[in-house]
Amino acid sequence: LGALEQAYRETEGALATFTALLDIARAESGVSREAMAPVEITALLADIGELFSPVMEDEGQALQLFLPDGPVVVTAHELFLRQALGNLLHNAVKHAGRGARVELGLEVEPTLVRLIVADDGPGVPEDQRGRVQQRFVRLDDARSTPGSGLGLAIAAACAKLHNGRLILEDNRPGLRAVLELARR
Repeated sequence: LGALEQAYRETEGALATFTALLDIARAESGVSREAMAPVEITALLADIGELFSPVMEDEGQALQLFLPDGPVVVTAHELFLRQALGNLLHNAVKHAGRGARVELGLEVEPTLVRLIVADDGPGVPEDQRGRVQQRFVRLDDARSTPGSGLGLAIAAACAKLHNGRLILEDNRPGLRAVLELARR
Protein backbone atom coordinates (compact mmCIF):
# COMPACT_ATOMS: atom_id res chain seq x y z
CA LEU A 1 0.00 0.00 0.00
CA GLY A 2 2.92 2.36 0.70
CA ALA A 3 4.21 2.16 -2.89
CA LEU A 4 0.71 2.72 -4.24
CA GLU A 5 0.25 5.83 -2.07
CA GLN A 6 3.65 7.14 -3.18
CA ALA A 7 2.73 6.59 -6.85
CA TYR A 8 -0.59 8.36 -6.30
CA ARG A 9 1.14 11.37 -4.69
CA GLU A 10 3.66 11.56 -7.52
CA THR A 11 0.87 11.37 -10.10
CA GLU A 12 -1.01 14.17 -8.33
CA GLY A 13 2.16 16.26 -8.30
CA ALA A 14 2.74 15.69 -12.01
CA LEU A 15 -0.87 16.61 -12.78
CA ALA A 16 -0.61 19.79 -10.70
CA THR A 17 2.59 20.74 -12.55
CA PHE A 18 0.96 20.08 -15.93
CA THR A 19 -2.09 22.16 -14.95
CA ALA A 20 0.16 25.02 -13.82
CA LEU A 21 2.04 24.92 -17.12
CA LEU A 22 -1.27 25.07 -19.01
CA ASP A 23 -2.35 28.06 -16.92
CA ILE A 24 0.90 29.84 -17.72
CA ALA A 25 0.58 29.10 -21.44
CA ARG A 26 -3.04 30.33 -21.51
CA ALA A 27 -2.10 33.55 -19.72
CA GLU A 28 0.95 34.23 -21.87
CA SER A 29 -0.98 33.65 -25.08
CA GLY A 30 -3.89 35.81 -23.95
CA VAL A 31 -6.42 32.94 -24.24
CA SER A 32 -7.57 33.60 -20.66
CA ARG A 33 -8.68 37.15 -21.53
CA GLU A 34 -12.19 35.88 -22.32
CA ALA A 35 -12.69 35.31 -18.59
CA MET A 36 -11.88 38.93 -17.71
CA ALA A 37 -14.62 40.72 -15.78
CA PRO A 38 -14.92 43.51 -13.20
CA VAL A 39 -13.39 42.41 -9.90
CA GLU A 40 -13.52 44.33 -6.63
CA ILE A 41 -9.85 44.02 -5.64
CA THR A 42 -10.14 45.31 -2.06
CA ALA A 43 -12.68 42.60 -1.20
CA LEU A 44 -10.62 39.97 -3.05
CA LEU A 45 -7.50 40.82 -1.03
CA ALA A 46 -9.45 40.82 2.24
CA ASP A 47 -10.84 37.39 1.34
CA ILE A 48 -7.39 35.99 0.51
CA GLY A 49 -5.98 37.50 3.70
CA GLU A 50 -8.72 35.82 5.74
CA LEU A 51 -7.94 32.51 4.05
CA PHE A 52 -4.17 32.72 4.72
CA SER A 53 -4.23 34.16 8.26
CA PRO A 54 -4.73 30.80 10.02
CA VAL A 55 -1.98 29.19 7.92
CA MET A 56 0.41 31.97 8.88
CA GLU A 57 -0.57 31.79 12.54
CA ASP A 58 0.25 28.07 12.47
CA GLU A 59 3.72 29.02 11.20
CA GLY A 60 4.16 31.65 13.93
CA GLN A 61 3.81 34.43 11.37
CA ALA A 62 1.63 37.53 11.39
CA LEU A 63 -0.32 38.82 8.39
CA GLN A 64 -1.14 42.52 8.17
CA LEU A 65 -3.51 43.95 5.58
CA PHE A 66 -3.03 47.41 4.09
CA LEU A 67 -6.12 48.11 2.01
CA PRO A 68 -7.93 51.27 0.95
CA ASP A 69 -11.23 52.06 2.64
CA GLY A 70 -13.37 52.02 -0.47
CA PRO A 71 -13.90 49.56 -3.29
CA VAL A 72 -11.40 49.34 -6.16
CA VAL A 73 -12.72 47.69 -9.32
CA VAL A 74 -10.38 46.32 -11.98
CA THR A 75 -11.11 44.23 -15.05
CA ALA A 76 -9.35 40.98 -14.23
CA HIS A 77 -9.32 37.20 -14.47
CA GLU A 78 -10.36 36.58 -10.87
CA LEU A 79 -9.40 32.91 -10.54
CA PHE A 80 -5.95 33.42 -12.06
CA LEU A 81 -5.42 36.49 -9.89
CA ARG A 82 -6.37 34.49 -6.77
CA GLN A 83 -3.93 31.77 -7.80
CA ALA A 84 -1.10 34.28 -8.35
CA LEU A 85 -1.67 35.99 -5.00
CA GLY A 86 -2.02 32.62 -3.29
CA ASN A 87 1.36 31.61 -4.76
CA LEU A 88 2.99 34.82 -3.49
CA LEU A 89 1.54 34.35 0.00
CA HIS A 90 2.42 30.65 -0.01
CA ASN A 91 6.03 31.59 -0.85
CA ALA A 92 6.07 34.05 2.05
CA VAL A 93 4.77 31.37 4.42
CA LYS A 94 7.29 28.84 3.16
CA HIS A 95 10.40 31.01 2.88
CA ALA A 96 10.08 33.96 5.30
CA GLY A 97 10.53 31.76 8.35
CA ARG A 98 8.96 31.38 11.76
CA GLY A 99 8.04 34.68 13.40
CA ALA A 100 8.01 36.59 10.10
CA ARG A 101 5.71 39.51 9.48
CA VAL A 102 3.90 39.37 6.13
CA GLU A 103 2.01 42.27 4.58
CA LEU A 104 -0.72 42.11 1.95
CA GLY A 105 -1.54 45.47 0.47
CA LEU A 106 -2.98 47.46 -2.39
CA GLU A 107 -1.75 50.68 -3.96
CA VAL A 108 -4.04 52.43 -6.43
CA GLU A 109 -3.09 54.84 -9.20
CA PRO A 110 -5.23 56.16 -12.05
CA THR A 111 -3.79 53.74 -14.65
CA LEU A 112 -2.70 50.78 -12.52
CA VAL A 113 -3.00 48.94 -9.25
CA ARG A 114 -0.24 47.26 -7.28
CA LEU A 115 -1.06 44.17 -5.23
CA ILE A 116 1.76 43.71 -2.75
CA VAL A 117 2.98 40.77 -0.70
CA ALA A 118 5.96 41.72 1.46
CA ASP A 119 7.76 39.86 4.21
CA ASP A 120 10.74 40.38 6.51
CA GLY A 121 12.37 37.00 5.81
CA PRO A 122 15.68 36.35 4.05
CA GLY A 123 14.45 37.59 0.64
CA VAL A 124 15.85 36.74 -2.78
CA PRO A 125 19.27 37.98 -3.91
CA GLU A 126 18.96 40.86 -6.37
CA ASP A 127 20.83 38.99 -9.12
CA GLN A 128 18.31 36.09 -8.88
CA ARG A 129 15.03 38.04 -8.93
CA GLY A 130 14.52 37.80 -12.69
CA ARG A 131 15.61 34.18 -12.81
CA VAL A 132 13.17 32.95 -10.12
CA GLN A 133 10.26 34.15 -12.26
CA GLN A 134 11.14 31.54 -14.90
CA ARG A 135 9.55 28.10 -14.96
CA PHE A 136 11.03 25.41 -12.72
CA VAL A 137 13.65 27.69 -11.16
CA ARG A 138 14.28 27.13 -7.45
CA LEU A 139 17.12 28.64 -5.49
CA ASP A 140 19.40 26.27 -3.60
CA ASP A 141 17.81 27.16 -0.24
CA ALA A 142 14.36 26.14 -1.57
CA ARG A 143 15.36 22.78 -3.02
CA SER A 144 14.83 21.00 0.28
CA THR A 145 11.17 22.09 0.44
CA PRO A 146 8.31 20.72 -1.68
CA GLY A 147 7.41 22.63 -4.83
CA SER A 148 7.86 22.71 -8.57
CA GLY A 149 9.34 26.16 -9.12
CA LEU A 150 6.23 27.41 -10.94
CA GLY A 151 4.65 29.76 -8.36
CA LEU A 152 6.45 32.93 -9.41
CA ALA A 153 6.18 31.98 -13.11
CA ILE A 154 2.39 31.80 -12.64
CA ALA A 155 2.36 35.20 -10.90
CA ALA A 156 4.46 36.71 -13.72
CA ALA A 157 2.14 35.21 -16.36
CA CYS A 158 -0.87 36.59 -14.48
CA ALA A 159 0.69 40.05 -14.52
CA LYS A 160 1.36 39.74 -18.26
CA LEU A 161 -2.27 38.69 -18.88
CA HIS A 162 -3.35 41.91 -17.12
CA ASN A 163 -0.92 44.06 -19.15
CA GLY A 164 1.27 44.42 -16.09
CA ARG A 165 4.37 42.93 -14.55
CA LEU A 166 5.66 41.13 -11.49
CA ILE A 167 8.31 43.12 -9.65
CA LEU A 168 10.48 41.56 -6.96
CA GLU A 169 12.16 44.12 -4.70
CA ASP A 170 14.22 44.26 -1.54
CA ASN A 171 11.98 44.84 1.48
CA ARG A 172 14.97 45.56 3.78
CA PRO A 173 14.85 42.87 5.11
CA GLY A 174 12.87 40.39 3.09
CA LEU A 175 11.14 40.36 -0.25
CA ARG A 176 8.49 42.69 -1.64
CA ALA A 177 6.57 41.09 -4.51
CA VAL A 178 4.46 43.56 -6.49
CA LEU A 179 1.85 42.34 -8.92
CA GLU A 180 1.33 45.45 -11.02
CA LEU A 181 -1.85 45.38 -13.14
CA ALA A 182 -3.17 47.86 -15.69
CA ARG A 183 -6.54 49.36 -14.81
CA ARG A 184 -9.12 49.15 -17.57
